[in-house]
Parts: sequence; C-alpha cells; structure tokens
Amino acid sequence: MNLNITNETGKLKSVVLGMPNSMGHPHSLEDSYDAKSYHSLEHGIYPTEEGIVHEMSEFEKVLRKHDVEVYRPALINDYNQVFARDVAFVIDDKMIISNIIQDRYDEQDAYRKIFARVGWKKIINLPDTAHIEGGDVIVWNDFLFIGTCFSEDYRNFKTARTNEYAIEILKEYFPKKRIIDLELKKNDTDPYKGILHLDCTFNPIGKDKCIIYKDGFVDESDYSLLIDIFGEENCFHVTQQEMFEMNPNIFSISPEIVVSDSSFTRLNNHLRNEWGMTVEEIPYREISKMGGLLRCSTLPLARE
Repeated sequence: MNLNITNETGKLKSVVLGMPNSMGHPHSLEDSYDAKSYHSLEHGIYPTEEGIVHEMSEFEKVLRKHDVEVYRPALINDYNQVFARDVAFVIDDKMIISNIIQDRYDEQDAYRKIFARVGWKKIINLPDTAHIEGGDVIVWNDFLFIGTCFSEDYRNFKTARTNEYAIEILKEYFPKKRIIDLELKKNDTDPYKGILHLDCTFNPIGKDKCIIYKDGFVDESDYSLLIDIFGEENCFHVTQQEMFEMNPNIFSISPEIVVSDSSFTRLNNHLRNEWGMTVEEIPYREISKMGGLLRCSTLPLARE
C-alpha cells in the first residue's frame, strides 16, 4: 500500500473511513470522554446509530464519486469506530500508530489488516508514554502543526490527547519538518470552552488558506503565528457557535474540492463565492454530536 501525505489538501487517492455500525449503547455522562458527547448526553440528543449510518454513507458516496479508494476497518461489535483519524495518521510516507486514550484501545485491533497492507517498515510505533492522536496533527508541506496541552493538569483532562513527549519523538523522526506546537484550551464538559483536537479550531484548505477559531488557543501568539503564515486575507474566522458546530473540521478531496456539512451556510457560501471552491454538502449533524466531524472520520493514506 502506497503512503503519501505531505499536506491536507492534495488530490486524495486513498483513505480509511470509520465505521458507523454496531456502536453499542452510549456512554454514561461520567464515562464520556469528550465535551461534545458530554453535552449531547446531558441534553438528551446523543445520536442514533441509524442517523450515523446514513451520514457516513453519504460521505462515502462523495468520496467514491471523486474516484477515491475507500478502506474500512473491521467491525467490532458494540463499539464506536466512527473517528478513524485518532487511530493512526500519515506523515509523508510513514504511518504513526497513535497512543490513544485507554477507553479506545480496542479500536486499533480493527485496523490490523490495513496495517499489514501498509507494511511494518513504514509504520512508527511510539513509546507508551508518548500520547498523540491524529486530530492534533496537521501536515502542511514543510510545516507540522501539532495541538497539545502543556498544563500541569494534563493527566486530569480526558480531552488532553497529545503530550510534549510525543512531539519530541516526532521531531526525531521528521527532522526536516518545521514542527510548531500549539497549546489548546481544554474543558471536559463544556464544548464552548474547550478544544478536543487541533482540527476542531484550525484546518488548512485550498493551496494557501485556512479556517480558524481564534479563541481555541491558550496563547494568542499561537493564533497570530498561524495568521502570519497564511495571511489574514486567506483566513476564514469562525465564531464560537460555529466552532461548537464544528465548522473547522471539514475535509479536502483536493485543493479545489471540499466536503462540508450542509448546515454550514456562512462557511460554504464563502468557500464558493469568495474562494471559488467546489463544496460537496452532506448532512453530518448527528455525528457532530459526538465531538468530531468529517476530518475526524477519515485517515488519509495517499494524496497526489
């Protein structure tokens, strides 16, 4: 299996899409491991499996329409496997196996056949204490943007998924990359105040543009650095409500084509009318209630 991911938007050739079937019962409020799921459970709006299956089916149709080769993990009964991005991620021609939170350890077993096709020489296994998930890793040509949590309370946050040690390990494996760590605000129960992964607050699109939520970063200088890199005119700024709805977490099929939630009216109109992009709109409201969206549902393997 060929691996080639040098950025977030090159024409997509192959991808792993998560599985929506046999999700089992929702977690209890106390056992939920992200703020959006906590919010959904608290308000009695946690999604049904039927809704999730429909939305992922629509996503798969769009991917296949654009001649993308789609892989799926093996099915684990009574287990949430929607968010493929957290299980592993690709940088250049290497696949990094994430050290995901303990609640999701079993999920990686479903990817064994995919890992075998990749080949172990192309796979990087991190030390047990190096914690990282793919939603915190954004590959952008010479840059590697990594969302993290430096707080002394790191171990107490369920939503803190990537630590400093993992970033140091990636620096050793990718010495030519300019690695920029970005500290994210964390909150386990209020999705308006905390950011689960970097791609929930920042996501490059096109060839030189990005979607960004200013208040997702602990240090405003991190936000300012991203603005300097992309240019103010190339940044679409989302509101707090749009961040809550997960606007930044759309998915690029190519520099010209994105897949977006059909409810993102302001963003979708801007992408079409101001930036001349093709926007494939699909329903993804139900999946958003679990703390992830389109980028979270995918594990890209190869782009042009």
